[in-house]
Amino acid sequence: MAVKGAAAGTGMLLVTANVGSLFDDPENLQKNWLREFYQIVHTHKPHFMALHCQEFGGKNYEASMSHVDKFVKELLSSDAMKDYNRARVYLDENYKSQEHFTALGSFYFLHESLKNIYQFDFKAKKYKVTGKEIYSDTLESTPMLEKEKFPQDYFPECKWSRKGFIRTRWCITDCAFDLVNIHLFHDASNLIAWETSPSVYSGIRHKALGYVLDRIRDQRFEKVSYFVFGDFNFRLDSKSVVETLCTKATMQTVRAADTNEVVKLIFRESDNDRKVMLQLEKKLFDYFNQDVFRDNNGTALLEFDKELCVFKDKLYELDISFPPSYPYSEDCSQGKQYMNTRCPAWCDRILMSHSAKELILKSENDEKIVIYDHIGPNVCMGDHKPVFLSFRIAAGAGKRCPRNEKIFRETTL
Repeated sequence: MAVKGAAAGTGMLLVTANVGSLFDDPENLQKNWLREFYQIVHTHKPHFMALHCQEFGGKNYEASMSHVDKFVKELLSSDAMKDYNRARVYLDENYKSQEHFTALGSFYFLHESLKNIYQFDFKAKKYKVTGKEIYSDTLESTPMLEKEKFPQDYFPECKWSRKGFIRTRWCITDCAFDLVNIHLFHDASNLIAWETSPSVYSGIRHKALGYVLDRIRDQRFEKVSYFVFGDFNFRLDSKSVVETLCTKATMQTVRAADTNEVVKLIFRESDNDRKVMLQLEKKLFDYFNQDVFRDNNGTALLEFDKELCVFKDKLYELDISFPPSYPYSEDCSQGKQYMNTRCPAWCDRILMSHSAKELILKSENDEKIVIYDHIGPNVCMGDHKPVFLSFRIAAGAGKRCPRNEKIFRETTL
């Protein structure tokens, strides 16, 4: 597979995918997922590819171990990936450690034509020539990355959270940058999310993302550009969305008989035989017309996507032109259907520092070089649609790799 010429810059493909569903139905969902993923690789033909996975191994990692091994083997040995002769794979498989387990998986593929690429050793503070290696289990002992799980008190109502981040640093064509795989906290209850604007969960995600940005921008290492991509669990401002979708509706509150706790909200049209428009429960968001989330890729709802605004001085995102990435049906025959568990939202994102934005090579003609989109629009990919960013880095762009540091040599496996 030929890649686009070096004269046009180094082709980059960044992909984020929450793959938890794939391990619940590996026979069907994994085949769909891999086929669509390989098609994106074939279409964009990158020199360097990063795949950041969240919920790797699914809900029950121990039971899914054989499926995990098969998935990794397929990715590394597939004919579609044969021209990527070097790879680095980092899998957090230490599921017995509640203190450290994040269920994150980071894959990095290097095309055989790509020269002058190095990976940073955070312990030695030097760059290494990259080979083909797989790291798993206790990633804390691996010097080629930084991994942290968020403290339990960030999300106390979740007894066993698997949220955290993994950071790697790379140098390509003398340009250094960080790649951060991230998984932030979800909305535990639609009813609680609806109560305030912004929701209490939005505040929790804000705190966790701020923590990550502080860590990757602190004084321990030289500051470089960074790309942060993963499942941010960003949600639309629930209170504002409901008020907009149900402008002419009346609300009925259903309470539990024993505790008087609100367990359900029912929004009915004021006329039209009081038709039910929306039913809201802890894990139910049942709106009568899903087309509102699909028409024009749901972009009319982007005004309620507010969680990133707080970080606009630190993070940049290309314009979104794809529909909400979550929560899609896990029924293999329903590639475009959303589940009625949550309000559809753009959970899966690729963000970058403002300096990273300057690394992206802009085309001087009409050819569209920078593409930010989702994968498998018409195919069931699990409850999350993967999101990708394809671009090129111009030679010599951005902060250069330190010249005064010795580069470690290691044998390619």
